[in-house]
Amino acid sequence: MATEGYDVLIRPMMVSDVDAAERLSSAAYLEVDRSSLPRSWPEPTGRTQERAENWRARTRHLLTTDPGGCWVADRDGDVLGFATSLVREQLWVLASYAVAPTHQGAGIGRQLLAAAAEHGRGCLREMLNASPDPRAVRLYAAAGFALHPQLLLWGRVRRADLPVVRHVRDGDTDDFELMDSLDRARRGAGHGPDHALLAGMFRLLVTDRPAASGYAYVDDRGGVVSLAASHRKAARALLWEALASSDPEVPVEIGHVSAANQWAVEVGVAARLDVYNRGFLALRHLREPAPYLPHPTLL
Repeated sequence: MATEGYDVLIRPMMVSDVDAAERLSSAAYLEVDRSSLPRSWPEPTGRTQERAENWRARTRHLLTTDPGGCWVADRDGDVLGFATSLVREQLWVLASYAVAPTHQGAGIGRQLLAAAAEHGRGCLREMLNASPDPRAVRLYAAAGFALHPQLLLWGRVRRADLPVVRHVRDGDTDDFELMDSLDRARRGAGHGPDHALLAGMFRLLVTDRPAASGYAYVDDRGGVVSLAASHRKAARALLWEALASSDPEVPVEIGHVSAANQWAVEVGVAARLDVYNRGFLALRHLREPAPYLPHPTLL
């Protein structure tokens, strides 16, 4: 399909588009960061090589699991925008979406989102993480999503503030069934094949007790990038164990904390982390998940 009044083709994404989409997304998100991050933060920079490769790996993964949910805007072979999405059980997720800053306002973004949303036709629930970009937020609100403001916890963790945590262990593939059951209870759908991908990128923590269970993926700085638990007690234990792996000289970041997850704010404040407003969790036909911290793209 071509955009009205604009010589751009909206077509399915191919593996050969992934590198260009990664560069475009890095540039677009960097512009948002520069306009919205607190002044006290270091000057934003582009993705590291490792994070760029993780982005490409996630996108190649979605091209395998959900080729019908991944689209690009193409003009004479140049990728001007893209949208990737996935369906897990009865949940549609917008994973990533960007339009080159020089081509925004021409209707490209709306057509990309419409193509990606078609992949989720028939799903009962929908969710996405929205950046602070006002244009994107307006677009999601106009599409009928309920917007839930999110917080970001950031700072250095002092070792003296760490409590003793028990009954948390490193997880493995044998835990995936438990993890999917926790996902269903929180967001209405398991992550399914996404767990194998994430377990290859991050440390996996699991607690499995009769009274409470949960899991968390933790990055190399001690930040939780995704968490689901049956009870706040388990969620707190997982978050504290993640923070215990942080370097006291390097800031840790925990994002996508919605209002329903005050337990995470309480842990962050106890760990002397600063609290910032950062983006929105956008939901349709789905209650705000808790205790739950969504992955930035796979949610």
